[in-house]
Amino acid sequence: MSGWARYLTLALLALYSLALPKSAQAVACSNIDFQDNPYTICEVTADENLRLWLLDGDQMPYGTFRAITDQLDGQTLSFAMNAGMYHKNRRPVGLYLEGDTQIGHLSDGGGYGNFGLLPNGVLCIGDKVRVWESTAFASQSPACRYATQSGPMLVINGALHPRFLKGSTSRYIRNAVGTSADGQRAVFAISNRPVSFWDIAVLYRDYLKLPDALFLDGNVSRLYAPELGRADGGRPMGPIVGVVD
Repeated sequence: MSGWARYLTLALLALYSLALPKSAQAVACSNIDFQDNPYTICEVTADENLRLWLLDGDQMPYGTFRAITDQLDGQTLSFAMNAGMYHKNRRPVGLYLEGDTQIGHLSDGGGYGNFGLLPNGVLCIGDKVRVWESTAFASQSPACRYATQSGPMLVINGALHPRFLKGSTSRYIRNAVGTSADGQRAVFAISNRPVSFWDIAVLYRDYLKLPDALFLDGNVSRLYAPELGRADGGRPMGPIVGVVD
């Protein structure tokens, strides 16, 4: 192949790659170690089809990753994770928004358990994907196609939650989400052995270097990442977040 032909071929390949639909971009999942703790992280960009699920057509909670994959018509679930606190009936503790359907209301006051360890926050999925502290979410009213509230916040404007203690003995399998300041990138993480709030918060602040991060749950944390061969089972879940291709 002549130099000119090679150049033309490379140029055409570059143009073709730029023309690929945005949905063809894959979620990137990987296993990492940080401060002697193993995690799996999955990075999603705002132009991917990131969404939430809670209730099926019969108004019953999906509860499992399998229930979601079974109802996808010609689409593929490339990543999923449990996405927020829920009651025994698997309805959300705070705000949950899925398109035009809102279940529950924003709660930025006190409460029990992790959700009441203020400040808590909201994952808002729209043209951008952002983690908001709940009072800021209430005052700014960002446009969200999907939203789920959870708590506590792990990182708020680059600072750790003020009530986290280094060396805490409260350790569980935990999962969380953090977002970039420009709202173009979200990183979901799950610990692969029990960790403290401090541990996973420092992961987001110091390793992932994201300004805002939100705890999603502990002990019931689940991950679906087929590229890593993971489809975690266990107790039925409430809200679920994932990417469909």
